[in-house]
This record gives sequence, C-alpha cells and structure tokens, in this order.
Amino acid sequence: MPGLPEIGSSLVDVAIRTAVVYTFLVVALRIGGKREIGQLSILDLIVLLVIADAVQNSMVGENISLWGGLVAAGTLIVLDKCLKALAERSRKVKRVIEGEPRLLVRDGKILARAMREEGVDLDDLEMAVRSHGLARIDDVGMAVLERDGTISIVPREAEPQHRTRKILP
Repeated sequence: MPGLPEIGSSLVDVAIRTAVVYTFLVVALRIGGKREIGQLSILDLIVLLVIADAVQNSMVGENISLWGGLVAAGTLIVLDKCLKALAERSRKVKRVIEGEPRLLVRDGKILARAMREEGVDLDDLEMAVRSHGLARIDDVGMAVLERDGTISIVPREAEPQHRTRKILP
C-alpha cells in the first residue's frame, strides 16, 4: 500500500509491527464504544477472532519463527502493562482510554442522545432494567453506562406517603 513504510521481519521489526497493530486496535476499539466491548455478541466475538487472525501476519511479517511469536507476544504484554500503568497515574489518560460513565436515563426519561452516542439500543437498556428487578424504564431513577460497558440501575425513590400528623393535646 502506498504511503506505509516497508518494515522487515527482524525481531526488532516484529516488535515495531506489533506496537503499531496494538496501538491501532486500542484506538479502533475505543472508538467502537464501551458497550460494544462490555457486551460481546456472537458476531462481535467472530469479528475479534477474525481480526486476531488478520493482524497476526502484519505483526510478524515473514518471521514465523518461535522467537518472532515470542517477541510479538512479549511486546503486546509490555505495551498493555505500560498503558495500564500510565492510566493509573493519569486521570486524563485513563479517561481517554476507558472513557467515563455516561448517564442514559434520568428520572424515568431516556436520554436519547447519550444512548445514540454510546451505541446502546433500547433492548439492551430494557434488559438491564429487568435484570435489576424493575418492570419499566419509568421506574428508573438513574441508569449509567459504566466504563466497563455494564449498565448500572438506580431505582426511582418511591413517592413519599402523606403522613397524617397526630396532634397531641
């Protein structure tokens, strides 16, 4: 492909190739949205498996030696550990990598823009509501899409009962 530098298949080249592929996948999956990662469907799993197979050759090139595979695996592990350590030290980096929790429902009202931007469909939201023991979205005080892709539900407060005050003589 024009414009991309040709990288060889030496062990150093394998590490460079692997780092490029890892970085690309981190960015691509982050853009894909946290709900997609948190709740993998059969189709999502197949896509991930096919991606793994597709990028394998781009990481090791023509180096199919045991050392080439070990360098690629080691590079992935080191990059992963470094990125996690960096995220733990910097809130800004953590926010970029993992995102932030996002409010999807407030006081029984669906926040359509947030749902659309996060790629959460109504079926997923309704399933989360039911799994928290509530019957309807109207019963939800707050629904939050967490960083890991799960949806947390806080029930609405029950309507306050009007108390009759006892007046003592």
